[in-house]
Amino acid sequence: MTGPLLTPYEGPHLRLRNRIAMAPMTRGRADDVTGVPHPLTGEYYAQRAAAGLMVSEGIWPHELGKGGPGIPGLVTDEQVAGWREVTGAVHAAGGTIFAQLWHVGRMTHPLILRGGATPVAPSAVRIESQRIHTNAGCAEHVTPRAMTTAEVEAAVGHFAAEARNAIRAGFDGVEVHGANGYLIQQFLAENTNRRTDRFGGSREGRIRFALDVVRAVADAVGPERVGLRISPDNPENEIAEQDPQGTYRALVDALDPLGLAYLHVIERGAYGALADLRPRWSGTLIGNFNGDEPTTRAAGESVVEAGLADVFSFGRLFISNPDLPARFATGAPLNPHVPELVYGGGAEGYVDYPALT
Repeated sequence: MTGPLLTPYEGPHLRLRNRIAMAPMTRGRADDVTGVPHPLTGEYYAQRAAAGLMVSEGIWPHELGKGGPGIPGLVTDEQVAGWREVTGAVHAAGGTIFAQLWHVGRMTHPLILRGGATPVAPSAVRIESQRIHTNAGCAEHVTPRAMTTAEVEAAVGHFAAEARNAIRAGFDGVEVHGANGYLIQQFLAENTNRRTDRFGGSREGRIRFALDVVRAVADAVGPERVGLRISPDNPENEIAEQDPQGTYRALVDALDPLGLAYLHVIERGAYGALADLRPRWSGTLIGNFNGDEPTTRAAGESVVEAGLADVFSFGRLFISNPDLPARFATGAPLNPHVPELVYGGGAEGYVDYPALT
């Protein structure tokens, strides 16, 4: 069985065996004190190395960016060494893996952060409609502390330092997480960015943090090693973007000349982001549907066939199907997904899903 997802892809900076990417997915299995990845993490990613490209789970660039129990970091030498074992296992299996650089901003809690620190965000806007999982169970969100201008500038440097650590750890590149209501999207959205300094106010001000982060990361490791993930018009984590088309056109137009490795676009909400941004992006574009149900192969193929993306990323299907490309190629049935085993724990629901024999 063949299809557009199973064909090789050769772009300006990426040469992939197929057009199937493994999307970044939180698994919550790192050591909660040290932030070092779980001993089975290398096996987990190596099992899935047949993907054309893998993007790691989100990894924090600063302790204030940690979004939950068991989330790994990429700041200390111990964390770098832990990830070097992971990338070594992936490369031994013939895979390509980028590290996702992930600061959650207000999407954390004092019960998660060292010393009970208050979460930081562009502005002191609290999440009202949902609770957050902490080490002590579910809790109400707290009001975050608005970052000073100096802290925003320092956060740009934290992303760049994490990118350098990712390359030290053997990753093939990095993906800046600018989606799903986390820190970068909190700066982009009108309802979460009420700043009056140069990082807020106008559209130019609201996109400045995202631009500064991506440019700093590109300067640190080379633009050909840098991707950016965005989710225009995505209401996740209480994001409300009044003019997603204007915001993301301006962002993409400013970043396209840099020659990044790729743009990773989550299609969600009324704004047709893939169709609108594809003509504005001259490099590799990865599509994704982040809905309530796992995305089907047919949905991904339709996007690639239509030319809206060069590569399509799958998330939950890769959790339960480590050999997803082979199952697509042979038409084999898919393993069932077990949601209660996604976060935390050990081998069960992590490295014990069967592959085809």
